Amino acid sequence: MGIRHQGRELALQALYRIDICGGASNEDLRAFFDSFTAEPSARRFAMQLIDGVAAEIPGLDQQIAATLEHWSIARLSRVDHNILRLALYELLRMDEIPARVTIDEAIELAKCYGDHDSGRFVNGVLDEIAARLNLKHKGEPPDAPKAQ
Repeated sequence: MGIRHQGRELALQALYRIDICGGASNEDLRAFFDSFTAEPSARRFAMQLIDGVAAEIPGLDQQIAATLEHWSIARLSRVDHNILRLALYELLRMDEIPARVTIDEAIELAKCYGDHDSGRFVNGVLDEIAARLNLKHKGEPPDAPKAQ
C-alpha cells in the first residue's frame, strides 16, 4: 500500500471520527494516530488532508450539494460524505496529484468503507464535479492523450 493511500485511509477514519464526535482536539488526533501503525510520511499527508478539509468544509459541502440530483447532503452516509470532502479537497487544492488518481483513490475508499453502491456513487459525483470545474485532466502532462 502506498504512502498516500495509507494517508487517505487515516484521514478518512479521522474525519469520520471528527464527524461523529463533533470535533477533535490535537490531543484527540494524536491519540487517534497512535492507535494505528503508519509511516510518518503517511501521517503527515493525512494531517495535511484533515487540516485542509476541516478548514474548507462549508465550501466543499456547497460544491457537493450543487452536484447531487434529487438528493441532499443530509441523506449522504457519513462515510460517503467524508470521502467526497476528502477527494474534492484534493482535486481543488493539491495540484501535484492528478485528478484521475484522486478519483480512483476515492472510489477504492468507498468500496472498502462504504456500502455496495458507494464506489459508483462517489465516482459519479466526483466525475461530475471534476467536469463542471474543468479539473478532469488536472495533473496530467500536457502531451498526454485525453481520455473521454
